[in-house]
Amino acid sequence: MQGTVSRYDSESFAGAVLTDTGIELPFTVHAVADTPVRHLRVGQRVRLETSGSGADLTVTKVDFITEL
Repeated sequence: MQGTVSRYDSESFAGAVLTDTGIELPFTVHAVADTPVRHLRVGQRVRLETSGSGADLTVTKVDFITEL
């Protein structure tokens, strides 16, 4: 899944992503811990991995989009 960074705190590495379906999903430092992500900017496109569904949908990984 892909989305757009809607907010990001560079001190806590937490933020939120707006999915292409219009759902804003928050993420914590754990979602970027094992990725090369060290900084994100609002409006940046990212790739997401999620778990759960519906109201229990959570972001498990935020990473850069590397393929075109």
